[in-house]
Amino acid sequence: MKIYFPLSILMLWLLMILLAPLLNLQPNEIMLEKILHTGDQQSIFGYDDLGRPLFDRLLIGAYTSFVVAFGVIFVSLIVGTSIGVISAYVGGRWDHLVVRIIDIFMAFPGILLAIALAGLMGPGISNVIIALSVVSWVGYARLSRAQVMTIKQREHVQAAQALGASHWRIMFYHILPLIVAPLLIEFTFGIASIIIAEAGLSFLGLGVQAPQASWGSMIRDGSQYLLMAPHMVLVPGITLMMVVLSINMLGDAVRDKLDVKTP
Repeated sequence: MKIYFPLSILMLWLLMILLAPLLNLQPNEIMLEKILHTGDQQSIFGYDDLGRPLFDRLLIGAYTSFVVAFGVIFVSLIVGTSIGVISAYVGGRWDHLVVRIIDIFMAFPGILLAIALAGLMGPGISNVIIALSVVSWVGYARLSRAQVMTIKQREHVQAAQALGASHWRIMFYHILPLIVAPLLIEFTFGIASIIIAEAGLSFLGLGVQAPQASWGSMIRDGSQYLLMAPHMVLVPGITLMMVVLSINMLGDAVRDKLDVKTP
């Protein structure tokens, strides 16, 4: 029963993502007569300060969070894992240089560095993906390096080296499959972190720009009318909380499942 709740929430999130480009949504349609109104048949979640339907904007925001999250995770996973695996396997000066670079990135709070980069590059989805990718690759590099440092000393790796296997073949066939489990766990928790980060950047005005919808920008717009129209904050805020909570719960379940030490 523990995994059914997060799976149901995530399936609903995926359904929102799939429906967003298929339905004839009007997230930017302004209806002055419905400014700050609560839900009706046209928009069950009500309307914002410009009379735009929150239901339509919520679905577009779900699609935005998905694009940013998986764009950042894909880039970070590929770049960070490649750097970490090669660094640990090669060792020497290259590994020492990579460790110093990782330490430098780890010395700065990730979200502050992302804010600085987003501020320099300007707002927009592509710039948000770049800014968050620059910050997020460090975790995958550090994790993959730590795993490879222990695995490369195992007998099967030494046997492959003795048989004359190439370095690329050893890394790809004999080492990389053994670090998939911890990377999968990091991948799961990384999605939740990126969704929160994207919402935070959009809330600060450094992410998705108007009129395009984002959960963070919806919360920012609604914060000015919290007493008059709390649904403007509650709808995207609760949705964001439920999605992130479900992803973290699923990550915990995956970690428990893949942890061989757990009875």
